[in-house]
Amino acid sequence: MRQVELLVPASSLEVLKVAVVFGADAVYIGGDVFSLRAKAKNFTIEEIKEGVKFAHDRNVKIYVTANILAHNDDLDKAYEYFEELKNAGVDALIISDPGVFDIAKEVWPEVEIHISTQANNTNYGTYNFWYRLGAKRVVSARELSLEEIKELREKIPPEMEIETFIHGAMCISYSGRCLLSNYFTGRDANQGECTHPCRWKYAVVEEQRPGEYLPVYENERGTYIFNSKDLCMIEHIPELIDTGIDSFKIEGRMKTALYVATVARTYRKAIDDYLNSPDIYKKNMPWYLDQISNCTYRQFTTGFFFGKPSEEAQIYDNNTYIKEYTYLGIIGECKDGLYHIEQRNKFSVGETIEVMKPNGDNIDVTVKRIVTDKGEDLTSAPHPKQSLWIDLGTPLEEYDIIRRKEE
Repeated sequence: MRQVELLVPASSLEVLKVAVVFGADAVYIGGDVFSLRAKAKNFTIEEIKEGVKFAHDRNVKIYVTANILAHNDDLDKAYEYFEELKNAGVDALIISDPGVFDIAKEVWPEVEIHISTQANNTNYGTYNFWYRLGAKRVVSARELSLEEIKELREKIPPEMEIETFIHGAMCISYSGRCLLSNYFTGRDANQGECTHPCRWKYAVVEEQRPGEYLPVYENERGTYIFNSKDLCMIEHIPELIDTGIDSFKIEGRMKTALYVATVARTYRKAIDDYLNSPDIYKKNMPWYLDQISNCTYRQFTTGFFFGKPSEEAQIYDNNTYIKEYTYLGIIGECKDGLYHIEQRNKFSVGETIEVMKPNGDNIDVTVKRIVTDKGEDLTSAPHPKQSLWIDLGTPLEEYDIIRRKEE
């Protein structure tokens, strides 16, 4: 059995630390340039250095995405950028463009390179091609089934690694090659600026019948015909491991710390439970399913893993998330019996909220006290990102998450 890596996304240094504490084996992040998530709070070089140290101190790896489809103007910047990443000590680069790949190998010959899913990696021939060029790992296209990945595993070198998305948002376009954002808004999805028009409301009109809407699962709000459910493979850890996948990848470099902590913790426990005892994994399935639904999601699907998805993989009547918990903040340092947080959503003294711990425990607590940096007591915390000190009536650990269950 191959060793399985849990690979978790991070949108900021704060989220990176949460991902590490809540169970990631590796974390992937984007820098200021060459990242396909331009709207994320991408990392500066100094933040990357701090994140690398935090992760390495806890035996966790850091991978940096440089997976845009580069244009001429991008290439000169790559030399300096890869030199900076080399000095920062990151563990691998995630690249899709052959020109960018060549520059990375020139600047940093010994670097470990992973080929992004953006490169449309759908067959073992592609894997072998990249292996001969020096890639260590290839990220499979989301359109592959488990059977295809299993055959792929058999026909590539045993030391070559397969990384596969197992949880998160699905793209309506083949391996992310979408033109809708560029067409509608001038913002190129393949340059990291996707506006997610697949989640917008559409109606279908036949060319010879202008203004006449065709009934494509339409309700009074229109049809969200391009809106995919989210991928979730928590019930299929045995099949994923049996297929020979090396890295289980979570999608979500735009997600909150609450989302990252919830998904990382749940998959960490599911993987460890299965490797310890398949019976324990089966017994704990209700807990996994309950926990994985505690973060914002769009309903779940198994994507292409068990064959071509049916119409059930789409959400036709809305583009809204299901939200069971509200993110309130991350526990920081302790001083004089109070714990520091940067508040993310409103909560009040006397309110019952929940502390989410990396070990899987969720503890109901009552807010005893809220204090400002100036020592002023508050009855509530209504201002986002306010620096506060709180007493929840119980000992807490740094990086515990606080959240509120919604009715």
